[in-house]
Amino acid sequence: MIAPTHADVLEANARIRPHCRITPVLTSTTLDELAGCDLHLKCELFQKTGSFKYRGATNAVQKLAGDVAARGVVTHSSGNHAQALALAAKVRGIAAHVVMPYTAAQVKKDAVLGYGGCVIECEPTLAARAAAAAELVQRTGGTLIPPFDHADVIAGQGTAAVELLAQVPNLDAIIVPVGGGGMIAGYCLAVQGLAPRVRLIGAEPELASDAAESLATGVRQQQKPPASIADGLLTSLGDIPWPIIQRYVAAIHTVSEAEILHAMRLVWERVKLLIEPSAAVGVAVALQRRFLGQLVGVVLCGGNVNLNSLSW
Repeated sequence: MIAPTHADVLEANARIRPHCRITPVLTSTTLDELAGCDLHLKCELFQKTGSFKYRGATNAVQKLAGDVAARGVVTHSSGNHAQALALAAKVRGIAAHVVMPYTAAQVKKDAVLGYGGCVIECEPTLAARAAAAAELVQRTGGTLIPPFDHADVIAGQGTAAVELLAQVPNLDAIIVPVGGGGMIAGYCLAVQGLAPRVRLIGAEPELASDAAESLATGVRQQQKPPASIADGLLTSLGDIPWPIIQRYVAAIHTVSEAEILHAMRLVWERVKLLIEPSAAVGVAVALQRRFLGQLVGVVLCGGNVNLNSLSW
């Protein structure tokens, strides 16, 4: 297991620049008043494929040697990473084999297919997903690029922090949603090299709080069967992100399902941004008024909403 470094994030930033968007930072007077601080929203929902995941997928795919890339790439994902890897592979001109549980939303399967990926369905368990991916790697010779537990993916995700720190100097803190930990680990590496005074704050659903429990106990906890609407944050922390999070993250705060829904609807209605529930988790933490008078970045990690499953 090779952990990425700050230098890897900077190299990734140069590598992905021809392929990824520099996403905007937006503000909202309404949110500022409710949160009691100056919020700066890093809009990763405007990244290609609708989430930050395209950064990590692009870095990992573009970094592959030519002969290795020619054999294609493989992953297992039910959501944003699946779409991101499919497009990253298409841009590189190689095949992408994506294992998805048969229960995954059809709109997400359609997106993978639309980007040129090959979808292989499996039972909706982690063991089934991993087994199917391993079989594909053996059969195709493709490279496995997992959603978050991969050094090049983590380095790629950290490029958003490089942008944010340039867009908004003098931040006091950055709030980052936490699922498998790849994004916040990448942010940690970027921030420690560029602005170490900035505090990294994790945001997590109460119903999927393994990262918060891990940081509190000092021992990585496994995810309990999660039932949160924030479906992008339901994975246990990865092997590579965990020690980075343990070393650099100042705190991880949790929010209820009601807080997530309130934050999402507020951003939709008042900021006019179609964020997904996972992105609303960071906003919900800010609305707990923990950062009074501070300058705070909030990562809106994606905007891939299943419109058939809205709760209102």
